[in-house]
Amino acid sequence: MTQDRTRTVLSTLWIFVLLNIFAKDIHEFGRPGMLEQIGSGIVDGVVITEALMLLGGIMMAIPIFMVLLSQILNYSVNKWANVVVGVLTIGIQIVNNLNPDLDNVFFMVVEILALIAVIGIAIRWKPERASSS
Repeated sequence: MTQDRTRTVLSTLWIFVLLNIFAKDIHEFGRPGMLEQIGSGIVDGVVITEALMLLGGIMMAIPIFMVLLSQILNYSVNKWANVVVGVLTIGIQIVNNLNPDLDNVFFMVVEILALIAVIGIAIRWKPERASSS
């Protein structure tokens, strides 16, 4: 795969992960009582504080940044950023779903499979050789 193609595939996979995260979050609004919990500031027994909202924003910003960074970072930084952030994001998904229901398990599995693809592609990514003319 060429450098440009690898960058495009990695960036597209990050978009796919993000869409799944958003879909899971939106899907949760349909859960009975969820909107009332959100309105009360306590979701599943957890008090939603400004610090928790900031942490959630940071966790969402990481894959958002990777969509862009996969396109613009140089080869070696890009390769390892995708590996490290891919592993980190898998960890975040697991921690955020310690007591999942079936639909959350579905979204988590899809996200983790996409992240494994990101990690695998990044690990196998080789620099392009200079063509001899």
